[in-house]
Amino acid sequence: MGKGKRAHTISIPSINLTTPKSSSDHSFSVSPPTFIQKNSLSTTTTTTINATSDTTQSALTLNDNGTWQKQSTTHWSPPRKTRRYDDLEHKLEVAPLYVLVSTYLNYFVLILFGHLRDILGKFFKPHAYSHLRMNQVSMQKTSRRTGLTELYGITRDMHLSSLTLTHSTPGDSMYEFGKATSNLMIHCCSVSLIDIVSYSLRDCWNRPITGVASRTVKLLERVSYDFNRTFRLTGKVTETLNFASYNYLGFAQKSGPCADAVEQATLINGIPSPSPRAEVGTTQLHIDLERLVARFVGKEDAMVVSMGFATNSTTIPALVGKGCLIISDEMNHSSIVFGARLSGAAVRVFKHNNMDDLKELLREVISQGQPRTHRPWKKILVIVEGLYSMEGTVVNLPEIVKLKSEFKFYLYVDEAHSIGALGENGGGVCDFFGIDASEVDILMGTFTKSFGAAGGYIAGDKAVIDHLRIHNHGYIYAEPMSIPVAQQVMTSMKIICGEDGTDDGRLRIKRLAENSLHFAARLRALGFIVYGDHGSPVVPLLLFNPAKIPAFSRELLKRGIAVCVVGYPATPIITSRARFCLSASHTREDIDRAVDTISEVGDLLLLKVSQEPK
Repeated sequence: MGKGKRAHTISIPSINLTTPKSSSDHSFSVSPPTFIQKNSLSTTTTTTINATSDTTQSALTLNDNGTWQKQSTTHWSPPRKTRRYDDLEHKLEVAPLYVLVSTYLNYFVLILFGHLRDILGKFFKPHAYSHLRMNQVSMQKTSRRTGLTELYGITRDMHLSSLTLTHSTPGDSMYEFGKATSNLMIHCCSVSLIDIVSYSLRDCWNRPITGVASRTVKLLERVSYDFNRTFRLTGKVTETLNFASYNYLGFAQKSGPCADAVEQATLINGIPSPSPRAEVGTTQLHIDLERLVARFVGKEDAMVVSMGFATNSTTIPALVGKGCLIISDEMNHSSIVFGARLSGAAVRVFKHNNMDDLKELLREVISQGQPRTHRPWKKILVIVEGLYSMEGTVVNLPEIVKLKSEFKFYLYVDEAHSIGALGENGGGVCDFFGIDASEVDILMGTFTKSFGAAGGYIAGDKAVIDHLRIHNHGYIYAEPMSIPVAQQVMTSMKIICGEDGTDDGRLRIKRLAENSLHFAARLRALGFIVYGDHGSPVVPLLLFNPAKIPAFSRELLKRGIAVCVVGYPATPIITSRARFCLSASHTREDIDRAVDTISEVGDLLLLKVSQEPK
């Protein structure tokens, strides 16, 4: 199985899609429904909730007098309005040929200049290039010992490289040519080229800020007098419109109910818990938070971890191991890639969100079994993301659930970007598609995007979570979530659920959907090539040429807009992009001003290359 190549004879048909006309396609009612109008989980009263499907179990709650009392904990499933992925998919537009050719030529010229600089530097500046000789010897030894793949560890490019090796077919020539070219870049790039590119772009990243990064962000101005090798602060502060932060629901605030609750909780409980959760680091606040998370996502139980990356990287090895198989989307986050590598399980990759490719792969791995022995796999775990932050695409969960019922694999969904941001109730992709959460075995998410906090959670059946509490290193050895962070998550989640007695959470979800639709539609109408499905709060705008990556960022910054730009190897070599993160805190005036400014910069940099009819 591991040595053969699979032929791809099935491709996703092209579908003419219509853009949703309003946010009602993504967020429906404003008033909180009855099933989320519930008292706090920390109380000791039993509450009945009207829902489409409820399951009840007993839980122990600490009473005000210090005694433990049984409480009925009700898990709800939100009202289901099922939808198909085809209704929101935006088919990726192919860039014009001249754009692709010019992009490759630019990288080719960079490679030539990099090698020329290396050769001249060794002769005229031997001391300055002494590190280059040492690195070359070290890389040669490492390459002979472990191979090229190991040199680049857990980077996303390794993930894409494995796809090229297993999915090579004549029918996907342009697709594979892009992947093969990306791999060739690893061989050809000189150390000087890496220095040239990194230093030329360095001022576009790690920009220091002050204050809260919410609707706007205050940047500390800095200058460099040695070609971006070092920076000096000028003392000037510039306030810019913020499209670079994950603040989907606008809970990154220095005032309001969340800030007040955090202050009160800190005064009562302090800041840290100086022990791992498995020892004496668990507080009542952690217990209440885990129960709230489980109820919010519709699962029996949940556990929280203090770091989002570690939520994936420490959970996956606790679920699968040798003799198991992980099937991963090619665009999965590096934390998933890292966790898969640590687990010791075999890993196969399918094309991004391509259900035909996934189905064909499942048939192969189930029929062939494990390599050499052909024994059945102990477990097959399919891992996908709810919302892919670099592409802006939503997982085709309805089709994956159908495949799950057919092939009987386990399903793990990373909802780092979709929880809170998608769905009528902010419940993530299950809520978004109207699919019961019981169809997904493991629901993972983070609190850094929609909740204005930090850390992550794992939700599933109680038996699974109990197993993870014993085997997950992030729970056993790591520090627990701090009191202020836990309280921030609890308060923001209750606002989303409407348990604060207002409709603020529902309005935030509705406003985010409206902003996302309006922003992406206007950019496409102006002639930009924009990735992402309809309604995604992440909107990637393609830049292609490597020289346009820093130029786009700097020109927008001059005009008072902060944005994140991304290039190879975080993306394929020909699809460098700017990634706009929409927020409920943005006003319609903010969106229109940003689009007008982007249009001005797009004309300056010749970025309006879309050939789709307006």
